[in-house]
Amino acid sequence: MSTRTLIRGGLVITASEETHADVLIEDGRIAALAAHGTTAAESWTADRTIDATGKYVIPGGVDAHTHMELPFGGTFASDSFETGTRAAAWGGTTTIIDFAVQSVGHGLREGLDAWYAKADSKCAIDYAFHMILSDVNESSLKEMDLLVEEGVTSFKLFMAYPGVFYSDDGQILRAMQRSAANGGLIMMHAENGIAIDVLVAQALAAGHTDPRYHGEVRKVLLEAEATHRAIQLARVAGAPLYVVHVSAEEAVDELIAARDKGLNVFGETCPQYLFLSTDNLAEPDFGGAKYVCSTPLRPKEHQAALWRGLRTNDLQVVSTDHCPFCFVGQKELGRGDFSKIPNGLPGVENRMDLLHQAVLDGHLTRRRWIEIACASPARMFGLYPKKGTIAPGADADVVLYDPHAEQTLSAQTHHMNVDYSAYEGKRITGRVETVLSRGEVVIDQREFTGRAGHGQYTPRGTCQYLT
Repeated sequence: MSTRTLIRGGLVITASEETHADVLIEDGRIAALAAHGTTAAESWTADRTIDATGKYVIPGGVDAHTHMELPFGGTFASDSFETGTRAAAWGGTTTIIDFAVQSVGHGLREGLDAWYAKADSKCAIDYAFHMILSDVNESSLKEMDLLVEEGVTSFKLFMAYPGVFYSDDGQILRAMQRSAANGGLIMMHAENGIAIDVLVAQALAAGHTDPRYHGEVRKVLLEAEATHRAIQLARVAGAPLYVVHVSAEEAVDELIAARDKGLNVFGETCPQYLFLSTDNLAEPDFGGAKYVCSTPLRPKEHQAALWRGLRTNDLQVVSTDHCPFCFVGQKELGRGDFSKIPNGLPGVENRMDLLHQAVLDGHLTRRRWIEIACASPARMFGLYPKKGTIAPGADADVVLYDPHAEQTLSAQTHHMNVDYSAYEGKRITGRVETVLSRGEVVIDQREFTGRAGHGQYTPRGTCQYLT
């Protein structure tokens, strides 16, 4: 049975244009757009008509960096694929790209299959996977080729976390060389983990155990140094590079210098670095533990460089690095030793709203909001134009957004499976009202109507952002 939905009267905003247009959806895809009130638009009929008068009609968000059910620090991220994707839908995100993990001593296929199993029949929205490389060897390098053919086209490596995810420069170079040949994109957690571990041990030995020391030992210069080193290794390998969760002005400067040379080097930042700071890490009574993530929150003066990088396209993507741990029973594992606090913040539900607030605050234009939250992540990771835009043939991932509604962010009202909000009490303007995922209404005027299992696994092409 063919089904048709018509969205009438809204302002359609994509990365490239803003148009007062009606949107016709047929069988889960965008069938056509026509200016509101024109003969073409008036002639359309549908099984369901949604009135978008006074609302923005925007593409569903693409969050290219989430960690559902991630094992870390002796515990697991508190959102499952079911709860995490439901919360994403509430926040206007209709596609996530999560990270499958290769364990040391095991193959990539084994890790990927484990993540397929975690997500299968659980997701409320569409999903895809990156692959974390924890053990670069001849076997895993060969497996990279097979994964690219399968639609897992990006691979994350860590210069941090020795003994867990860490890769040395030789392993990183070999993985980059392989990606240069097979078309994959290397994603880099750029922090000098070897040096950080020295500073952690010294801080603890001096009795510095509070959460704020997490930020103090993970020095800005050690992010900048690792970013520089990753860029040079990528140059040697002739490979593109995507640096995740960029938090510091000096790291942005390294990306700018590389891009000014015409290199295929890209950067991502996250809402926590744009809206939070070391002031949060210093909250009393162990409250700073809620804000422990890596790269860490930085002093507020770094925020201006991040906003500037987003405006100049030296940073292309805003993702969440959503990796929630409850304060009670999880973050508390690090009482008396900041190095044992699980690293990660909740945020998959807040990204689209916080970036809309950034529009109102004058940091971004409306089209740039959609570009960094929808179109660019889709292009970066081989999903465009299926995802990330509203155009004929695209998946009907569509959000009706009320730009005037006011809300206060709080753990009392969010839908993430975590007992605190990183933005507790923050008042913002703008709110998701209705969400369609492949034409199916999953949020209907602030009511969840979706279901676990609606979300489909989505294989990806290679990066579409290369010069």
